[in-house]
Amino acid sequence: MTIMMVLLLAAAGFLSGAVNAIAGGGTFLTFGVMTLAGIPPISANATSSIVQFPGYVTSTVAYRAEILHRWRSIAVLGVVSLVGGLVGALILLSLDNPSFRALVPWLLAAATAIFAAGPLLKPKVSSEEHSANSASSIVGQFFNAIYGGFFGAGMGIMMLAVLGLTTGGTYHHLNAMKNLFAMLIAGVAIVVFISGDVVAWPEALVMIPAGAIGGYSGVWLARRVPQTVLRWCVVAVGTALTIYYFVTA
Repeated sequence: MTIMMVLLLAAAGFLSGAVNAIAGGGTFLTFGVMTLAGIPPISANATSSIVQFPGYVTSTVAYRAEILHRWRSIAVLGVVSLVGGLVGALILLSLDNPSFRALVPWLLAAATAIFAAGPLLKPKVSSEEHSANSASSIVGQFFNAIYGGFFGAGMGIMMLAVLGLTTGGTYHHLNAMKNLFAMLIAGVAIVVFISGDVVAWPEALVMIPAGAIGGYSGVWLARRVPQTVLRWCVVAVGTALTIYYFVTA
């Protein structure tokens, strides 16, 4: 890696951690820069999961009170998240790079559209909480987890929307569940990706500490940069990547 590429990777890791802490969408940045680095799409996708993982862990720890408050209710969805994430990761590894490369522009286009529509997909927030073990919540989370293990961009927004519709509760309770399930999905996917030897470790080792710093700094940025600005910056990156992958198909 050149010094310029190391700097780009570190910047992407930092910014991904920051935007994930504020509005989500960090996968677009990490996946995009690894594409510039010439990493095959499956490895870029797998490495992005590892780069995002520390932020999921710290967010889950920060929400431990909300998670403990509903742990009996959300335990089943935790298992569903693990199973779905495993299925999604195995589907990814069953493909070769050309096959996945053909899907990437469509996945990016869909994820960018979902991210842009984020304000319209705000979860149903109320003080009333329902069991997270309903058939609708289990089915919805299972498909969210499959998608998360397979690709992941836009997963958090979809989870918040589905959880809000099927379980209810305050925003912080919903966000706590989303962070926990994202951690479980990414964790099981990482195990699969490492065993499949598809992780680009040099790039990951550059981005992981930068992402951790970015996640911490996200609080500072949140007080100074409007979320709308960050959201549309991420949408712009997603749109550019989508066009690039369609044009170079």
